Amino acid sequence: MVESYRKHIVEYFKKNLKKGYTPDALKYSLMSQGYVKTTVERSLEQAQKELAAKAPVLKEKPKIKYEIIDENDNPIQIKSPWWKRFFG
Repeated sequence: MVESYRKHIVEYFKKNLKKGYTPDALKYSLMSQGYVKTTVERSLEQAQKELAAKAPVLKEKPKIKYEIIDENDNPIQIKSPWWKRFFG
């Protein structure tokens, strides 16, 4: 009985975390409805473990590219300082 109760809360967390709700907001919501704090926190930990197990493993680090744009949406070229060009 207790296990199915906790499993229900774990599924609630997983569903709403996928929707984009924050863990703190979900915890507050459940505790304000009368759920026990320790059960809510343990269920959240379990839900996060299950979601992490399903997450894909990245084999390479993503490359972050950025550019600076002016007010007309044109990219701005920034020259590196002379000492960086000289010393690498």
